[in-house]
Amino acid sequence: MFVDEVEIELEAGNGGNGMVQFRKEKYVPRGGPNGGDGGHGGSISLKVDTNITTLLDYRFKHKYKADRGGDGASKDMFGKNSLDVTLKVPLGTVVTDLATGQIIADLNTPDAVVVVARGGMGGRGNAHFATSIHQAPKFAERGEPGEHKQLRLELKLLADVGLLGFPNVGKSTLIAAVSAAKPKIANYPFTTLVPNLGVVYVEAERNFVMADIPGIIEGASEGVGLGHQFLRHVSRSRLLLHILDVSGMSGREPLSDYEILNRELELYDANLSKLPQLVVLNKTDVSADPEAVDALEATLRERGCTVYRISAVTRQGLKPLIFDCMAHLERLRAEEEARLALEPETVRYVATPGEDDRHWEARQVTANTYEVVGRGIERMVAMTDLTNEYALRRLQRSLDKIGITRKLKALGAKDGDTVKIRDVEFDYDDEDKWDEEDEAATQGRRRQ
Repeated sequence: MFVDEVEIELEAGNGGNGMVQFRKEKYVPRGGPNGGDGGHGGSISLKVDTNITTLLDYRFKHKYKADRGGDGASKDMFGKNSLDVTLKVPLGTVVTDLATGQIIADLNTPDAVVVVARGGMGGRGNAHFATSIHQAPKFAERGEPGEHKQLRLELKLLADVGLLGFPNVGKSTLIAAVSAAKPKIANYPFTTLVPNLGVVYVEAERNFVMADIPGIIEGASEGVGLGHQFLRHVSRSRLLLHILDVSGMSGREPLSDYEILNRELELYDANLSKLPQLVVLNKTDVSADPEAVDALEATLRERGCTVYRISAVTRQGLKPLIFDCMAHLERLRAEEEARLALEPETVRYVATPGEDDRHWEARQVTANTYEVVGRGIERMVAMTDLTNEYALRRLQRSLDKIGITRKLKALGAKDGDTVKIRDVEFDYDDEDKWDEEDEAATQGRRRQ
């Protein structure tokens, strides 16, 4: 079964919790804190495996989870780091985040690996928070939650040459004649239900990959017929062979078919319609009207098309076609390499503001509700033990130091208003107002 699009849910492992512990040896009266750190949670990665050609493995199992890290222990002992999980996908897989619609990765090179769900960091034990003025910290960090992602995996076959044409024009017969591919061939429309790949050997160390996709009909760009879901596979091709049936047995008009399919390509993807094409007139050995074939070829050449006449069944005209395909591909590869050599090195990944640990934003949601968002801030709250009084005090000091309290006051926050960070809600306290009230009370006592 060929499966080229699936949706999966991933849950990376949480980090282990840090330990609150103090040395209690008999002859060490001032041993101090020795709580260890928690271990890191497992991450989930996708890795290209060239032995896999479909996403079938993910059709029946949609959820994948990594283990959490181990908790820290006394005597500064760290918790165990969890093992990462690696999921294998076929070459040409495009990974999209369903929540944002953003493409995370395009795995179009062999052995490519991408981390799609990061495991949480382990929380620090109380030994990390000891200072000269705070020698007995009674709090530790909780483990960071692992990322939870819902992804769409979309397979786009990587082929040098893509076969394009209406159903039953002879695409499967052609790929079977020039490669070792064994597609189903029969004399009825939509015989081909799944894409087929074949390696075409031209000469020693000269070969290319050809893709045969199900026939495309008018309206395919809007979901009509079977081929609409396979148009994505054509987009990977460097060169298209547009196959036309000139036998006259189908009752169709070849020139009209040529115009319809090119229009469908443009409607589906404007870049797809710009791919170089070679027009192939197939079934010339059984053509009922040779003069009509001559007229069709003349019309296509007037439009600037490169035209070939073949018979995929008898293999007539295949050798010139294959050698010219190879020459076209070598020229296209050379042009691409020259273009890449002139282009400056580009940054392949640019962090957005929301992914910067130092970036945060405070905003008013309702009249009495405010929200603070930011990866670093949300991580800080998630790793704080909210049941520990000392940990809460440290969190408050950190928020004040970063400037969040000052920003909320500038937005109009008042005592008792709700401040939401991640999935935790706090009551806003205006400490400056308390200081002003205390100062006013002190001055009043002095006057008395």
